[in-house]
Amino acid sequence: MEEKLQRLKKIISDLESVIVAFSGGVDSTFLLKVAYDVLGENSIALTAVSPSYPAFELQEARELAKNIGVRHMTENSHELDIPGYAENSPRRCFFCKTELFDICFAKANELGIKNVIYGATLSDLGDFRPGMDAAKEMGVRAPLLEAGLTKEEIRGLSRRMGLSTWDKPQTACLSSRIPYGIRVTEDKLRTIALSELVLRQLGLRQFRVRYHEKIARIEIDESEFEKLLSRNLREIISKRLKELGFTYITIDIEGYRSGSMNELLIK
Repeated sequence: MEEKLQRLKKIISDLESVIVAFSGGVDSTFLLKVAYDVLGENSIALTAVSPSYPAFELQEARELAKNIGVRHMTENSHELDIPGYAENSPRRCFFCKTELFDICFAKANELGIKNVIYGATLSDLGDFRPGMDAAKEMGVRAPLLEAGLTKEEIRGLSRRMGLSTWDKPQTACLSSRIPYGIRVTEDKLRTIALSELVLRQLGLRQFRVRYHEKIARIEIDESEFEKLLSRNLREIISKRLKELGFTYITIDIEGYRSGSMNELLIK
């Protein structure tokens, strides 16, 4: 792990100046921290803001960047205006990342920054991630991946560095809760965001509220299943989510799993 960390620092040092596509998740926070440690003011964090990015995540991203000491910029993203994204094809993430990286490169050109980097890791190679295709096509570097770092190694190094994100639950854009082929709209994203806020306020950590029209399918980490044995908790979740427009509230017995909407593609 230490060898990989040193390799990462060398990769970033060779880049000379970078804009980090920063979401505030485990990987991008670790990447930003190392970039700032190596390059100082020649590293900048950029967060794209859109309806698919929860408000609490933006607030956390701002606080994380402030704690690191790095300059943090936000820019509005308009992926819902992109047909390939709004139509929610299996290539949705390609269009999203293309929009994000376009914003990053425009800002890099404006500021005289040489490179754009993002937080893809070795562990991401095991899933369907068309956003990585966009990065390759546009020349966006993935230093964590190039250094051979896995997500678990990044959590371990983050903990050692004192980053609060070391045990942060996995995050993903809200559009990933909507099955492919079902149009992504701002109203649906708002419903999903408010539904997940209910679960977060009740103390749950790792979960997703998958949107199936009038059905909310809740995926929750197996370690938290026992909490749902409380009838009172289930009644609160059911009542609150029905107030948001769902008719049926279900719990997926397979539990939380990253990228579960890709299971239909695999089949």
